Amino acid sequence: MKSIANRTIISLVLACVLLFGLLTFLVRYVLYSQRWISFTGSPHLYQSGELNTGVINDRSGELLFSSKNGKTYASDPLTRRSTLHLIGDRQGNIPALVLRTYTTYLIGYDKLNGAYATSSSGGELNLTISAQVQNVALQAMNGRKGTVGVYNYKTGEILCALSTPVFDPNDPPDVAGDETGAYDGVYVYRFFNTTYTPGSIFKLVTTAAALENIPGFAEQTFTCTGSRMINGEVITCPKAHGELTLSDALARSCNCAYAEIGLQVGAAALDRKASQIGIRESLTVDGLHTRAGNFDLSEADDNGLAWAGIGQYTDLINPCQYMTYMGAIANGGKTARPYLVTSASCGGKETYSAKTSMTDSMLTADAARMLRTLMRENVTRIYDAVNLPDVEVCAKSGTAEVGTDANTATFVGFINDPNYPLAFIVIVEQGGAGSSTCAPIAASVLRAAMNVMDSER
Repeated sequence: MKSIANRTIISLVLACVLLFGLLTFLVRYVLYSQRWISFTGSPHLYQSGELNTGVINDRSGELLFSSKNGKTYASDPLTRRSTLHLIGDRQGNIPALVLRTYTTYLIGYDKLNGAYATSSSGGELNLTISAQVQNVALQAMNGRKGTVGVYNYKTGEILCALSTPVFDPNDPPDVAGDETGAYDGVYVYRFFNTTYTPGSIFKLVTTAAALENIPGFAEQTFTCTGSRMINGEVITCPKAHGELTLSDALARSCNCAYAEIGLQVGAAALDRKASQIGIRESLTVDGLHTRAGNFDLSEADDNGLAWAGIGQYTDLINPCQYMTYMGAIANGGKTARPYLVTSASCGGKETYSAKTSMTDSMLTADAARMLRTLMRENVTRIYDAVNLPDVEVCAKSGTAEVGTDANTATFVGFINDPNYPLAFIVIVEQGGAGSSTCAPIAASVLRAAMNVMDSER
């Protein structure tokens, strides 16, 4: 009897273990089966490590890429080049990032039947990107290296996310053997995966910190003699600006004035503002993680603090992340989080649909209102190239000193118009002055984006 009792206990224990294992599997199956089925080793869904099902369209429905039975790209060579970093190349040196992120929405999967997509029937991704705007941006860059971004700060839709240099995936160059430098950094998606010294566009961060922390700051005046000595080191301006209002100081991008402003704000308040804006954070866009920027005053003396407020020192920004700050200024302090994919479907069934979500507050409504006024005055006084008819463009240029190379040109801003709620960033490496190099690029791209929005109404 004792032996039978022992065997009964063992059987019950084994049954409990089996039941526990089965329940654990079922829970994990419910939670993770969609991820398991998209494993890149699946012979039903992948060929040579590449997904063999899926189509990517731009916002108008134009085919950008198909992975059904091999890779097929857009019919237009310009579109193939302008969307290279979104769609990837044949060799896999530049991956089709959005395709990988949304694999589970493209394979036609349910928990009862498993994956039902095949190379002859698969899913579609519809992007927020406009091939038309991408093409205009690529032409406007005219062979220069850098990035152009435009997005709707009300909805979060990215209309343009260009990175240059590029090549045609149907006619790839010998990148490894190139000795001209034309393809340096071509495998890097600059819009998401790089950081840049911002130069004077960072004065928009310093201004926000000053408006929020210094009583009566907007009425202050400044004196620029062309240089200022701080801690035994010189802060220089391109010229002696004389007496300046805040509007003058920002429009003329006076380093002497902003050195003083940075010192008035102080390291603690400027650091808090950089954190609130998210300068040091990685932004997630449809599964893509932007490279985090930098703002470190831990070892800064007064001279370092002054240069940091000007946009030099250790300051680094990511283009996509900083573009959202432009959206926050335009939108009263908060902005829509940017995204690339509008929807996904498989077998005629929608499997994913984007939803607008908002960021936390980056600045107060009063500071945003004042910055909009100042940035509009910049355009009417200085940046005639981007002063588009019938809309209110607000902007700031920058020229960042980077080592011994030519300066990096930067230009940021937005359209303050409910019909065209577009924020933008343009960066040209070794481009010189942002106002002369980047403003015409921004104007061309904004016109194209406005035309696209008009066609969709």
